[in-house]
Amino acid sequence: MVGELAGGYGTVVLMFGFAAVAMAPALVVSRMVSPRKRSNPVKFLPMECGQVPSGAGRTHFMMQYYPYILMFVVFDVMAIFLYAWGGSLLSLPRDATLPMMGFLGIMFGAMAFALYQTGRRQIW
Repeated sequence: MVGELAGGYGTVVLMFGFAAVAMAPALVVSRMVSPRKRSNPVKFLPMECGQVPSGAGRTHFMMQYYPYILMFVVFDVMAIFLYAWGGSLLSLPRDATLPMMGFLGIMFGAMAFALYQTGRRQIW
């Protein structure tokens, strides 16, 4: 029983081993080649695209597209789960439709919240 369970993870352990073997030389070589001089004070200044920043660091974030982004995420997650559910619908028992209806209820609740947010002009 334990051998069968451990045998299933052999490829995962092999991939982790390969990742460690591939990563170690890359880290060592980058450490050997990187410059060691860290006394340049300009290097540690905050920069915006190579220029010294001007003005306030914090500005008002426009919430104009937040509801649309939320609707996109809701539709994206819904499409992923509905595609998998629809692909195996014929082989599932009838009891499997109730959790999916609950999932759709939660997703449409989030969609209704996003649509409610679009009507709030004071957050724009």
